[in-house]
Amino acid sequence: METRIDEVANRIYRLSTYVPEVAPPAGISFNQFLIDADEPMLFHCGQRFLFGSVSAAAAEIIDLKRLRWITFSHVESDECGSLNEWLAAAPSATAAHGRIGCNIWLNDTAARPPRALANGEVIDLGGKRVRRIDTPHVPHCWDAGLIFEETTATLFSSDLLFQFGDGPAIASGDILPAALDAEEKFRATGITTDTPSTVRRLAALEPRTIAVMHGSSISGAVRPVLEGLADYYDRRLRAAVAG
Repeated sequence: METRIDEVANRIYRLSTYVPEVAPPAGISFNQFLIDADEPMLFHCGQRFLFGSVSAAAAEIIDLKRLRWITFSHVESDECGSLNEWLAAAPSATAAHGRIGCNIWLNDTAARPPRALANGEVIDLGGKRVRRIDTPHVPHCWDAGLIFEETTATLFSSDLLFQFGDGPAIASGDILPAALDAEEKFRATGITTDTPSTVRRLAALEPRTIAVMHGSSISGAVRPVLEGLADYYDRRLRAAVAG
């Protein structure tokens, strides 16, 4: 099992492990993201079976003892399954999540007390600034939230824009068709009346890079991709209401 390292924005690294036996024949890439700053942050932990490979890759970028923050979108094995392994490897690290996530899971499960983040709260990492954005049920779960790194305008999108296969770190073309194909197959997002507006709220951030958890990330003019995803959810919602 190999975890590849790619820099997708300035000092933001994608740690990508392709697992072909998950969702064959295309397989799925599992991507964690390391923000290298005075107080480094990891977004997504990965499952426990990935910990050895992913932590070894992270250790090529920083001394794991420097890792200060660990966060993720929502409770799911590929988001936080190896959280306590990371906390053991990084004794100075604190798990951080939204207040709901802390109340329903992290306070009881994390090996050390977590930090609850308010919606819109910013953590100054020293050279990087990360904002917590509550996004309930987007992509999944009541506790869901995303982060936005302000100095590089990088949105960490978790399962939004999921694509099958082992694509390049940064896509050379439009990833929306592949992402919609995956959504049609998995129907992984429970669409509520708030889903389209939540995605449009993310588009309004004007990100320059979207760091995608499964599949290729994108950079450049990325707002239209999020607007297209919101339009798709709008169409699905209208069709469901129409019966």
